[in-house]
Amino acid sequence: MAEEEEESELSDKHKVEIAKWFLLNSPPGEIQYVAKDVKSILSSDDLYNEAASEAFPFYNKSHLISLQMANRSGDVLVTSFGELEGNAFLEPRTAQVAIVDHIKQVCTEVRPATDEELPSPYIEEFRCNLDAEILKYVEEAYPKGVCSVYCINGKDVEGPGSDFELAVVISAARHSPQNFCNGSWCSIWNIVFKDERQTVQVKGKIQVGAHYFEEGNVQLDAKHERKDATLFQGPEECALAITSIIRHHEAEYLASLEASYLSLSDSTFKDLRRKLPVTRTLFPWHNTLQFSLTRDISKELGIGK
Repeated sequence: MAEEEEESELSDKHKVEIAKWFLLNSPPGEIQYVAKDVKSILSSDDLYNEAASEAFPFYNKSHLISLQMANRSGDVLVTSFGELEGNAFLEPRTAQVAIVDHIKQVCTEVRPATDEELPSPYIEEFRCNLDAEILKYVEEAYPKGVCSVYCINGKDVEGPGSDFELAVVISAARHSPQNFCNGSWCSIWNIVFKDERQTVQVKGKIQVGAHYFEEGNVQLDAKHERKDATLFQGPEECALAITSIIRHHEAEYLASLEASYLSLSDSTFKDLRRKLPVTRTLFPWHNTLQFSLTRDISKELGIGK
């Protein structure tokens, strides 16, 4: 019997993998709550630290969490587009680098970005103009939204004649655990500037997550992709055109989500139930006496006499 118990005992490696799974699948804004329970179940600081050190960085970057910088000069987005070495993340708007504690989800230190970490003046003009327009849009559309624009390819391009790529990152979260609901909106737009073709290709990915857990557990995990294009013009013109494209597609997707919710009760929820019983015929509630069980019960109870 003792041998069977030993064989059924999970190895430390399996415990860490299971712990990581729970952490990585935490709903938006709830990983700290899940981590507290996981740590209690593991009953081992070493196993928990191993799982947390791998899960938290991935979770933070995939959920595009924003953290207030240590010097209170603004927020930094935790995203792979701005990731540097040593848990450092670039904040291009203020040309600063934030050092992040992934597990505590706080910014511990801020330093000025070096010239090598920033794009060339030519690229920065496109990036800065686009960042200004996106910031206006996010302030209008998302009450608690944070955005940033990164150069992810060709940051050393000095002038016309070469391609380069920017990434627009938008993150908005609303966490209200006291009301049993949390949600997040994450969108990433890759902007490729094609100099030879004089076009700008826009490709976006939107991810919406929500969790309602009042007397139940309902989660939404919706993903959407869009493509578009515009002409390669000057920095200001490109910024306006790209922002208009992003605004259009995000508003369109949000409207489609709202429309789908309005039809849930009439379509989706009805489809979850079997329209007909296994016999493929409706139950004759108006004439139940045709069934022998009903007749027997009626006879025993003296019903209908």
